[in-house]
Amino acid sequence: MDSKDYQIIAALQANGRMTNQELSEQVSLTPTPCLRRLRMLEESGMIRGYTAVVDEEAFGLPVTAFVGVKLKEHTADAVRKFERAIQAVDAVLDCYVMTGQVDYLLRVLTQSLKDYERFVRQELHAIPGIQSIDTSFAYGRVKRSVVFPSVGEGTR
Repeated sequence: MDSKDYQIIAALQANGRMTNQELSEQVSLTPTPCLRRLRMLEESGMIRGYTAVVDEEAFGLPVTAFVGVKLKEHTADAVRKFERAIQAVDAVLDCYVMTGQVDYLLRVLTQSLKDYERFVRQELHAIPGIQSIDTSFAYGRVKRSVVFPSVGEGTR
């Protein structure tokens, strides 16, 4: 990847609906080479798809919870079962493997605290092998970015 590829990615992260003409103008390329680069980024898997960024509260999911999960065991089987089960839970938007006090950190969206309680009791508790659950609720957001920080050439 060179600086033009990074520029293309940053431009598309900021506005994934722009036309190839708009993109080529923004990154100072003619349309044909710009489209060629874009297709190569898509085919290589660097660009995995396009999506809409939706406001959670306006959509009806105003409660954001960050849920720390600690497993009873750390065997390959226990980890595989937990990870497979958590992938099937729609309320979990993100699941990260962590270092520190918890094994996993989940980002969960729900309609209400009552809905969060239902999620924990019916979905999370149904997953075998969980030792503990620790929840923190977000009551505001200071920053959200969909554009990656700049990466200079030669730093990857």
